Amino acid sequence: MNYGFIIDNRKCIGCHACTVACKSEHEVPVGVNRTWVKYIEKGSFPDTRRLFSVMRCNHCADAPCVEICPVTALFTRKDGIVDFDDRRCIGCKACTQACPYDALYMHPDTHTSAKCNYCSHRVDIGLEPACVNVCPEHAIISGDMDNPATEISQLLAREAVSVRKPEKGTNPKLFYIDGDKASLDPTAANPDTDYMWASQSSGVGHYAKFAEEKKRERNISQPVAITRDRGGASAAEPPLSKEPRRVSFASAPSPSISQASARTGVHAAVSET
Repeated sequence: MNYGFIIDNRKCIGCHACTVACKSEHEVPVGVNRTWVKYIEKGSFPDTRRLFSVMRCNHCADAPCVEICPVTALFTRKDGIVDFDDRRCIGCKACTQACPYDALYMHPDTHTSAKCNYCSHRVDIGLEPACVNVCPEHAIISGDMDNPATEISQLLAREAVSVRKPEKGTNPKLFYIDGDKASLDPTAANPDTDYMWASQSSGVGHYAKFAEEKKRERNISQPVAITRDRGGASAAEPPLSKEPRRVSFASAPSPSISQASARTGVHAAVSET
């Protein structure tokens, strides 16, 4: 047996259902992924389109991560699946450096390496990987490539497929139908600095209108204070300064004690610093 994957880019709609299913199946923590969907924009307006490519471990026949692991935490099974044993991993990160596909990550809690293991616990009982089951377009095909009766074997014989970084000589077993070089080659497209939804700084969905209102409120100038003198005439004053003021108190000159008590005896003199 020799298990492999085919990603049919003619069908993939970039729904990320495979990513969610993988996280749920293996309890993958937030911030890391065993499988993810890469998307790029290609062309120039108005002739543009979005391309999707599912990324994951390629389960290479000559896996460099298996060779470099000093404690054999990564190993190739008899059925061709590259699996791992996190109980042996010492967290040296050698495998993450050896993998040319950036398919391994360090678990933030256990500090051990992890990756796609083809849902080996499901394969052992005759089930397909979780990502294959949830794909609404049947864009992910798995199976035994050595068995001519399987769908993956027939697609490999009939369709033109491509792989990522064939020059590395790892013999990857993750094949793409209608794979675009701009998507499969990490150096062919310039990476964005933000994500599609995170780039909307003014608000998303129902909160967008509230964000616009707050923006308008910030742009409104401060109101002008109106004061009146003893003659009743009004005059405009600039907004109060936010700088601290120094207040001093002095005894008010009064002709008599009775008049001083009537006038509270003290006047406050305010001087701006």
